[in-house]
Amino acid sequence: MKTKRTRKTRKGEKGQNLVEFALVIPLLLLLVVGIAEFGRAWMAKNILTGAAREAVRIMAVQTGNVATATARADNILNSAGITTGYNISIPPTTGAFDPVSVTVTYNFPVVLVGFIPGLDCTTIPLSSTTTMRREY
Repeated sequence: MKTKRTRKTRKGEKGQNLVEFALVIPLLLLLVVGIAEFGRAWMAKNILTGAAREAVRIMAVQTGNVATATARADNILNSAGITTGYNISIPPTTGAFDPVSVTVTYNFPVVLVGFIPGLDCTTIPLSSTTTMRREY
């Protein structure tokens, strides 16, 4: 049966692992926090896209009912936890089969502002625009 040999530590290598870990942990934490913030921003962007899509669908089908479209987008944003800092823009339409656009903008709040170097802003502007052709 083979026995496992371990390398004896030299006199000057005590604490080497601790020093290496101390050098690597800030980079690792920066990477993990950056991934988490990017994931939150991506989720918010998807929510904006869904709200714009629902609002433009109402505008395309219900002959330009702006109040109902805005209420539907508000409902989607509020149910996702986005209650302030957003704007819903619906330009007026003129006739049948014209394109209808809805733009939803949001100032995404960055939670860990001072933790990520180079990110000095407290909000990141996100926007989503959806266009459909009106139906009759």
